[in-house]
Amino acid sequence: MKLNHKEISTLGELRKAGYKTKRIKDELRDNLCQKIKSGDETFVGVWGYENSVIPELERAILSRHNINLLGLRGQAKTRLARLMVNLLDEWIPVVEGSEINDDPLKPMSRFAMELIIEKAIKHQSPGCTGTNDFTKS
Repeated sequence: MKLNHKEISTLGELRKAGYKTKRIKDELRDNLCQKIKSGDETFVGVWGYENSVIPELERAILSRHNINLLGLRGQAKTRLARLMVNLLDEWIPVVEGSEINDDPLKPMSRFAMELIIEKAIKHQSPGCTGTNDFTKS
């Protein structure tokens, strides 16, 4: 989903834009699927592993598996890990001032929860009761 993040500055605007929180494995998978469908090379600059390591890594990402890169020196482990960052979304919303960059739709820290409740009460956001209802999955 493409959002114009420069125009979104409040939780209400984020919700109106239709933003949905994604797990990192889903984000990697969705972006890899887009690259494969468009015919783009997924791991640019890694040679010699097109028929072995790269297809296995792609299958692991598509299957949402945990990934542990093992091998001898010089086998592109670090390069592959660094290239996987390209499969992440460019922008994600965070609660401003949060030390752990809380997701505004699913905050984890007490700071973020209290800040969201405080701002909701202050601005009388529609649908907000001032309770911790937003933390339920």
